[in-house]
Amino acid sequence: MVTARAAATFDPDGRSASAARGFVRDALLGWGLPEVVDDAVVLVSELVTNAVVHAGTAADVCCLREEESVRIEVTDHHPERGLPSLGDVPSSDRYADPDGEGGRGLLMCSALAERWGVEYAAGRKTVWFRLALPAHVLGTRYAVPATPGSDLPSSTGPVHVAVVQLDEDGRVLAWNPDAEALFRHPAATVLGRPWADLAVWPTPAGRGPGLTDTLRLARWEGGYGLRLPDGTEVEVYGVQVRVRDTEGVPSTLCLLVHEADRAVLRSPARTLPGERPDPTGPRLDLMAGPATADDLDGLLQRTVERARDLLDADAAYLLLTTEDETEFEVRAATGLTSGHRRHARFPVESGNRYDSARLPSVHEDLSARPTGLPLLTGSGMRSLVTVPLKVEGRLIGSLGIATAAPGRYDNEDALRLQFAADRVALAIESTRLSELERLRRGSLSFLVEASDLLAGTLEHEQTLALMAQMAVPTLASWCAVYTNGDHGSPSDLAFVLHEDEDRIDPLRDLLDKTPAPEAGPSHGADFWTAPADTAAAGGLTDSPELAGLLGETVVLPLTARNRVIGLLALGVPTGVRFRQEILELAEDLSRRAALALDNSRLYSERTATSQALQRSLLPPELPEIPGVEVDVYYQAAGEGNEVGGDFYDLFTIREGTYGFAIGDVCGTGPEAASVTGLARHSLRLLAREGLDAPQVLRRLNAAILDEGSRSRFLTLLYGELTPRPDGSTELSLVCAGHPLPLRLRTDGQVDRAATPQPLLGVLDDLDLTAEHLVLAPGEVLLCVTDGVTERREGLRMLGDDGLAEVLTGCTGLTAGAVAMRVQRAVERFAPEPPSDDMAILTLRVPTQRAV
Repeated sequence: MVTARAAATFDPDGRSASAARGFVRDALLGWGLPEVVDDAVVLVSELVTNAVVHAGTAADVCCLREEESVRIEVTDHHPERGLPSLGDVPSSDRYADPDGEGGRGLLMCSALAERWGVEYAAGRKTVWFRLALPAHVLGTRYAVPATPGSDLPSSTGPVHVAVVQLDEDGRVLAWNPDAEALFRHPAATVLGRPWADLAVWPTPAGRGPGLTDTLRLARWEGGYGLRLPDGTEVEVYGVQVRVRDTEGVPSTLCLLVHEADRAVLRSPARTLPGERPDPTGPRLDLMAGPATADDLDGLLQRTVERARDLLDADAAYLLLTTEDETEFEVRAATGLTSGHRRHARFPVESGNRYDSARLPSVHEDLSARPTGLPLLTGSGMRSLVTVPLKVEGRLIGSLGIATAAPGRYDNEDALRLQFAADRVALAIESTRLSELERLRRGSLSFLVEASDLLAGTLEHEQTLALMAQMAVPTLASWCAVYTNGDHGSPSDLAFVLHEDEDRIDPLRDLLDKTPAPEAGPSHGADFWTAPADTAAAGGLTDSPELAGLLGETVVLPLTARNRVIGLLALGVPTGVRFRQEILELAEDLSRRAALALDNSRLYSERTATSQALQRSLLPPELPEIPGVEVDVYYQAAGEGNEVGGDFYDLFTIREGTYGFAIGDVCGTGPEAASVTGLARHSLRLLAREGLDAPQVLRRLNAAILDEGSRSRFLTLLYGELTPRPDGSTELSLVCAGHPLPLRLRTDGQVDRAATPQPLLGVLDDLDLTAEHLVLAPGEVLLCVTDGVTERREGLRMLGDDGLAEVLTGCTGLTAGAVAMRVQRAVERFAPEPPSDDMAILTLRVPTQRAV
């Protein structure tokens, strides 16, 4: 007779098995049948996986509660699936392969269920199984055989059993005297308080319900902590039962004892009257402690250690599959030699069906028939049991235990280990997915930061240093960068970095003695043993400087614009291997670093070329002029520019006569600089041909106009000076559209030293005349470009009047001091740096000293 029914349908996708397990668990716990939950969940998980993964159809799950049993039905809509071969049945297409994935759920039904069967109908197939409910004996829930006194649970002193009742919202309704004695909280202080204020509930990520969910279960038992009045915690063991009062209001009844007295409440192994003992022995629990989402390595190591201890093994290991599920990676091991390093990889499929990682297997004597697993080669292990770790039918890893004695394990041990592995697999997969997500996010953050840093500089040496600093210690313990020379010359060791600064010099010395790795066409990481070979050949392996330094080493090509421009070598200490995730991240970094390194190389080359060309446009050293002080200040606008549109020159025309010029080409940058070069070289050539100042400028005007579309107009102050025997200096000037020169007299008076005339590069015919003046001893001639007079701050401009005011205060100063004072006045006029080219030329006739 059916007393309760629950049904649900699950779509054919990878999440259905997990959802079906939750549905069945909730249904059975809601009916108050925790004793059959584990078996039911395992069977339903396999059957639903067969339906949605192998059959590819939706799965209907129906739970029926009967008076003495529970019947669960799983229906799919692909009735042509084969049945498992359970006996000596001839092989055919109508029967499933017992070693394959299909049909495994039916095999498990035959092992766990009281009864099971398969029913066919038009377009569907139903697999059902029945689990017997445990017989209830009047006056007792569980009974175990009598045991010797030495095996009975012990207790120190009287045992207090706290009884606490919680309402539907988790608040304390009742608190008995034993609870006061155990936890030192008077009832008056705890009644009405939330249970969460007192209970210290473990919250392992991905495993087990939280406190609120646990209080809603029909029955639960386990350990947790409880806060005492002084804030300390005490470990307790409790049993929680969900009850209803006469009005149907639910509440939770909690029985609590100290953890040391847990035997008083703890349920024994489930061997009930009338049942046969489990032939496989008590089930194993590999979850040693809570699983935390951020400690996969800790979870795996505790799992292998617990598996080794529970089955009395000498060694154990746990392998996880790679993302493409083609290789195993060693993630945890215990009892094996240090030579069996973590993160070693080997194929999932060995090619031998008896060594299949997808099925449990028992190896009675590895010396008689070695396994295909490289991990155990030379380990001295003889007996081996391996079981797969699966989640929703997908292989995620393999767990193995081994011992040095042959014939130690049998099929019953494998079955017990498989049940334990099935229960721990979900926690492992959940924690691994959390780790992978953290790694992916960390990798993206790392690459974004690396890209930003590498893009922030174009200096070649700084780029090399940044590459190494990004790799160490995030990816490796040391790094070396090699750059390729031109025309196939060997790679040069450009930079070395170690996480321990004291080891940088010994490492560089070793790499200097090691032939550089070859830059082949490879696009991935290649292992490199040359440093270790060089150290071994020189007897340096055990030296204090290199001890433990040379472990696994890889080399990655630095490829940019389809050309290998260098190599990135990464190394880890002795006994450490690179993880695949680290190598993949290193490849991503090498691609970004290669492009940044190539950009810095191109920038350095072009900067050197540009600076060489620009320096050729600047005049050579200024000549010494007897009786005249000369000083120049020059600043080109734009980062990296040494020459702009402003220019100056001072040169010898003939003995005793010198030419000087200061000009401004329209615009700034390289285009203006090209006209600058034309003007400066033309002035020298024309002046030395014996032409006077107006003739020189008319010829220069014609040369500029001949440039056509590349021509630019030009303002120019050109003059010739001749020192005289009386200590004064005679000047001949032509100011072609340029800011007028200023003359500072010895009494501080400032006046213009020339008159404006047409600029160059606009008109074909220019009417220019020379103006003559004499500088007396102590007088200064100041010549500037418009970068000085047009210095602005908002609506204010320095202008000619501001410049004259600055010059007035320069009486008695040398030519160099005058130039520097004008330059400082320009910079201080506005907080922003100057945006235009600027040139300042000062000529001063020194005062003659009495002899």
